[in-house]
Order: sequence, then C-alpha cells, then structure tokens
Amino acid sequence: MTAAPHQATPAAGKRRIPPGALKAYVASLTGTSLEYYDFAIYSVASALVFPKVFFPGNDEYVGLLLSFSTFAVGYLARPIGGVIFGRLGDKIGRKQVLVTTLLLIGIATVVIGALPGYATIGIAAPIILVLLRLAQGIGVGGEWGGAVLLSSEFGDAKRRGFWSSAAQIGPPAGNLMANGVLAVLAATLSTEDFLSWGWRVAFLASALLVGFGLLIRLKLEETPVFKAIQAHGEQPKAPIKEVFTKEPRALVSAALSRISPDVLYSLLTVFMAVYATKELGMSTSNVLTAILIGSAFQLVLIPAAGALTDRLNRRLVYGVAALGTAVYIPLFFVMIQDKSVITLTVGIVIGLAFHAFMYGPQAAYITEQFPARLRYAGSSLAYTLAGVVGGAIAPLVFTALFAASGNWFLIAGYLAVASIVTVFGLAIGRNPHTDEEERLLQEARA
Repeated sequence: MTAAPHQATPAAGKRRIPPGALKAYVASLTGTSLEYYDFAIYSVASALVFPKVFFPGNDEYVGLLLSFSTFAVGYLARPIGGVIFGRLGDKIGRKQVLVTTLLLIGIATVVIGALPGYATIGIAAPIILVLLRLAQGIGVGGEWGGAVLLSSEFGDAKRRGFWSSAAQIGPPAGNLMANGVLAVLAATLSTEDFLSWGWRVAFLASALLVGFGLLIRLKLEETPVFKAIQAHGEQPKAPIKEVFTKEPRALVSAALSRISPDVLYSLLTVFMAVYATKELGMSTSNVLTAILIGSAFQLVLIPAAGALTDRLNRRLVYGVAALGTAVYIPLFFVMIQDKSVITLTVGIVIGLAFHAFMYGPQAAYITEQFPARLRYAGSSLAYTLAGVVGGAIAPLVFTALFAASGNWFLIAGYLAVASIVTVFGLAIGRNPHTDEEERLLQEARA
C-alpha cells in the first residue's frame, strides 16, 4: 500500500529556511552590533577620554558632566530617528532606510575617532562632538525597527521569535567586540598612549563592521512583506499619525514591554560596576569579566528564548521572565554580599539569563503588535520612547536611590515596579497574528 500523497516524510516535515533569510539575519545582527559596540566604547571614552580631550578646564567634574551630557544626547535623539526613519520605512521600504541608518551611525562613529580635540580647534571640537552624537542617536532610532523587520519579514512568520532575535543579539555581541578591542589596546598601550591616540583606534575600527554590514544590506532585496504591501498599494500616507490615532493600545503595550528588560540590563551592566567596586571592594576587571561571561551566554540564550516563544505563548514566557526578575534581584543582592568574585559572576550570568528571556522575544512581540503596513513606524516609536524612560534614566535612578538610602532595598523595589509595568504592558497586548502576512504574500504571488 503506497503512502498517502500528503503524508509528510521526516525530511519533508522539516521547515524550510525562506530565501534570503540567513543574509537578512546577518544584516540585522551587524547593524545592532555596531550600535552597541558604539555604546560600549563611547561610555568608556566619556568617562576617561572626552573630559580631557574635548572639555578641558580647571574643574575635572565639570568636564566629566559635560562629557556625560554628550552621552545622554544620543538617547534623547533616538525618538527623532524613530519618527523620521519609522515614517520612511513604512512608505518607501525597509532596505533603503536601513542602508541610510547604518551609514549615518558608522560615519558619525568613525569621524569621532578622527575628530581633533579642543587643543587643536578650540570650541568647535565639543560642538562637533555633540552634533556627531546627535547623528548617531538619530541613526540608532531608525535602525532597530528596520533591523528587526529585515530579519523577521524574510523569515518564517510562524517563527518570528527566532528570526527577529537577530537584532537582539546586538547588545552582547557589541559589548564583547568593544571590550575585546579595549582589552587589546589596554594590554599593548600605556595610559598616556591610550589617552593620546589609542582610544581613536576603537572608534575607527567600527569602519570594518560598517563595511561588512553595508556589503550585505546592499545585496539584499526589499523584504517580501513590504513588496506585497507595495504591490497592493497599501503603504500608509501618514504612518506616524496612524500609529497614534489607530494603534494607541499597541503603542503603549509595546513600549511598556521594554521597561523591565531595559532597567535590568542597566542594573547589571552599568550600576553594578559602581556598586561592586565601591561597596563590595571588588576590582573593575572582576565586574567587567562577570559581565562579559554573562554576555557570552546571552549570544545563545537570546535566540533560544525567541525560538521558545514560537512554540509557547510569547506573552506568557516574557511575563514569567519579568516576574522572575522581580523575585530574583533581592536574592542577587543578598548573594553578592559575600564579596566573592565567583558569586558575583554567577549572579550576573543568571540575571542576564532572565534578561535574555525577555529581550529575546521582545523584537517579535513589539513588531507583531502593529499591522504590517505600520510596523516600522510603530516599532521604532515604541522602542525609542521606552528607551528614554527606561534604560536612559535607570543608572541615574539607581544612583539617586542608593545615595538616599545607603542600601539596595529601594533599587530592588524599582526593579519590581519596572517588572509590574512590563507585565501590564504584556497583558494589554495581543498574541501573534500571521494571517495578514500570509494573505499579503499569497496575493502577491498570485
């Protein structure tokens, strides 16, 4: 008796990788890796280099404050990029916008590496630095939403959690690359050489990442989903306006979903460097090593978490990780009071694992809150607006709470509130819908 015509063999049962999906995955990963590579090296330079090179003066704290203000400009500029490029991404396509954002971020980063200091060109030096940081922030504001759509719209809509996780691997990948470059420079240069010219190498090296990402993005076609939208003439005339007027619930849900993972990441990778060194007496290298080990685990955990939510309910997995964070952080602070480097490392690795199970499916969750024709604008707005009230202010809030109380209790409470806010955002969101994409693609092929 012959097998039924539609009976699946083991080989046939395997899900096929869509054409262009792997290239899109790499292209998405490259852009967000550049973003966080820049984030890591800029944060180091803001503390160690820029006060001396661009903001010299009699008061070193004034120079440090001015230097950190340029760091904040990058965050504040992101919503501008979300509006500009989010609108264009839904009107003219994902590919063209993503080439522009990659060039904007990359050129600004490289020019910072070549920018003469205050001693050479005077007041023009800090002014140009601020403008370059503004350009970086605008580029980043338009990069994330498009990078997510690039990988997810080339991939299988039913596996959006995995395919869209490409953009989410950027933070650990960028941190690892930046710290690798900085470690090599620190090991081979004297402090004087690093402050004189070595820091510039870290910025100029980003040109390699830009060139690689640009090569891939230029060879990619437009995403199949946008092609189908274009074929039907369904591009929105005013996508930003439509998001605010027709999708306010989706925008709120998507934005709130970011709060807990952003605040948690700031705690573990920014504030912990201060807390562990000043309160626990550990060295900076101990903390950085722990963060790097946690980041290495995230390279695997983030796509795994995204893939898991393709099989289980995405909001459920995300919400459990958020609530788990609220419970874990007090335990984490209790654990590390033994001042053991091993305990700190294990604690940060576990904390970043909780982050991975929110951050991995985050891109899929945010994009699927919006209809395909408004995805770029909606995702970019949610991502950038939430970043300003989440990750951007979290280190300042941690510092203020610790200064006011002298202990970690209020900080743990802050994380608990952030987790509850995220769970609320997930509760008002929607589960994945793939019918719209399947309809668009089927009609485009017909």
